[in-house]
Amino acid sequence: MTILVTGATGRVGRHVVDQLIARNADVRVLVRDPAKANFASTVEVVQGDMLDIDALRQAFDGVRTLFLLNAVAGDEFTQAIIALNIAREAGVERVVYLSVFDADKAVNVPHFAVKFGAERMLEAMGFSATILRPAYFIDNEVMIKDVIFNYGVYPMPIGGKGVAMIDARDIAEVAASELVRRNRASEKLPSETINLVGPDTLTGTDLAAIWSDILARPVVYGGDDPSGFEQNLANIMPKWMAYEMRLMAERYVSDGMVPHAGDVERLTHILGRPLHSYREFASQLAASA
Repeated sequence: MTILVTGATGRVGRHVVDQLIARNADVRVLVRDPAKANFASTVEVVQGDMLDIDALRQAFDGVRTLFLLNAVAGDEFTQAIIALNIAREAGVERVVYLSVFDADKAVNVPHFAVKFGAERMLEAMGFSATILRPAYFIDNEVMIKDVIFNYGVYPMPIGGKGVAMIDARDIAEVAASELVRRNRASEKLPSETINLVGPDTLTGTDLAAIWSDILARPVVYGGDDPSGFEQNLANIMPKWMAYEMRLMAERYVSDGMVPHAGDVERLTHILGRPLHSYREFASQLAASA
């Protein structure tokens, strides 16, 4: 039976599709722009977005398992509500949902609250679901590399509790593994939640030290105050989103994103290999600069 992937042309979704192809799954993708869906010829492409009811109904027809990824947007919750309702209407019972680490605790952050709401919907509507809760994406560092390289400052207000950043490739591989497991099961499996974390829990000071080592020159931590972070982001994104990112950074500083007991070991078992490390990603980013 077919697996439908939403968000298929993004950082995580593209890797999910590749992983599913490697596992010989029947894959369909819902994309806004088919020109960006340069996947293998075996992948079926449906054009549309998460608010296009006709496209959603076409995309869900004949689907057994859904990978639901909603990007951060002003209407993110509406997208999730509609997608899950159309999924149920089409008879889809099996879902892998990309949520966020500690979604139930950081509910003052809009996209955390949205994802926790979607988690509750999955439970209330009776879906057989794997809820994936990733920590901060290592790949986000691409957005700040110029500040690190050109000014010798690590600018993300990560704080002193530590964040176990995870590589998008690891997220996607776990997602694909869960999608295939649920899709091939003879009956609905119990729902479960998996925290997606990296192998190392790093503070802002730790991250600056890693960059200093990789670049062989001093890199300092920019500090825990997220106000300057918000102001900088407001120059490149809507102000509401920059404010939301500030709220998220405040949670990093106050609580961190620290793995629960057994999280790293569980992921290593699922993957059958070590997780990608921050230092590994940073070294590759520096080498490509």
